[in-house]
Amino acid sequence: MAWLALLPLRGGSKSIPGKNLKPIAGRPLYAWSLGAALESGCFDTVVVASDDAAIRADVAARFGARVTVIDRDPANASDTASSESVMLEVAARFDSDVFCLIQATSPLTRAADFRAARARFDAEHLDSLLTGVELKRFFWRHDGTPLNYDPAHRPRRQDFAGTVMENGAFYFTRTALLHASGVRLGGRVGVHVMHEECAAELDEPADWPVIEALLRPRVIAARRIRLLVVDVDGTLTDGGMYYDGRGEALKKFDTRDAKGMLMLREAGVEVAIVTAETSAVVTARMRKLGLTDYHPGVKDKPAWLRAACATRGLTQDEVAYIGDDLNDLEGLRMAGLSCCPADAVPEVRAVAAYVCAQRGGAGAVREVCDLIRTSYA
Repeated sequence: MAWLALLPLRGGSKSIPGKNLKPIAGRPLYAWSLGAALESGCFDTVVVASDDAAIRADVAARFGARVTVIDRDPANASDTASSESVMLEVAARFDSDVFCLIQATSPLTRAADFRAARARFDAEHLDSLLTGVELKRFFWRHDGTPLNYDPAHRPRRQDFAGTVMENGAFYFTRTALLHASGVRLGGRVGVHVMHEECAAELDEPADWPVIEALLRPRVIAARRIRLLVVDVDGTLTDGGMYYDGRGEALKKFDTRDAKGMLMLREAGVEVAIVTAETSAVVTARMRKLGLTDYHPGVKDKPAWLRAACATRGLTQDEVAYIGDDLNDLEGLRMAGLSCCPADAVPEVRAVAAYVCAQRGGAGAVREVCDLIRTSYA
């Protein structure tokens, strides 16, 4: 199937004048979500439609041939025009099977979100998909009646499924459905749940400092990174131990993580694999990938990190570290950029500056590699 992504950018924003070109955490607002879409590799065609010549020029200069920039019909760029109007305009000009609407007001969207959403769309044979964040809150109508729970049987928070709040980051729609119905959601609808910080949308001036504060740690830390230290069990793998009939242990790796590490090295950032275990399986995997900066049997990771910095002429601020368990805590505290998979233990999640959207062994390392690599763009 042909996948097309559209980022519509108006020049006439009223709430925050010129917001799409306004820098936030070092980039124009629009560049965050657009960069994530490109980095995801999900789309055959990426289109920016704008009625503003300055926006079109900036996109063309910044992203080049990776993006098709078109002049948006002024009728579809007014204050009252719907997003569907520009979607239909673009759908009429470009062939596609699946259409993605991306919104620049959600700059916290990650490349991993697009990948996970596309995987869900395909696996569940969906017709459309929306993004949202989980809310475990009790809601009431203005007349005093509850919306989503029974006050007589008030559930404990840990037992409460909660609800999903649509956050508008992006939408997938089968193009045939869009043409037939004129709306973005219909048929079999799925939901991609994003990290809770992505509940924030940039619609009012008061939103700007909040979102910039969430973005800045990603960029400031990632831009100076020269070495990424990667834990293995629970980070580069899913933490599971698989045994065959002879009792030999196997481990599950993700090819996306491998590709991310190789691309990061090509970008000039060193990648070191450090683990307390000594595993023939991991050794074989590192040999297969050509990752020679592999250090098994490291029982004292903080000591290893201090020695590695001294040997390589690095400061600890120039090191990124991703780990998932208690033996990674001190290394995470030492590193300039501390990261962990989504399913890391609570103590690690509390310390990490960047908690991935993906789980260990399922794209978390790739997510961090992409974060560091794209920070240099």
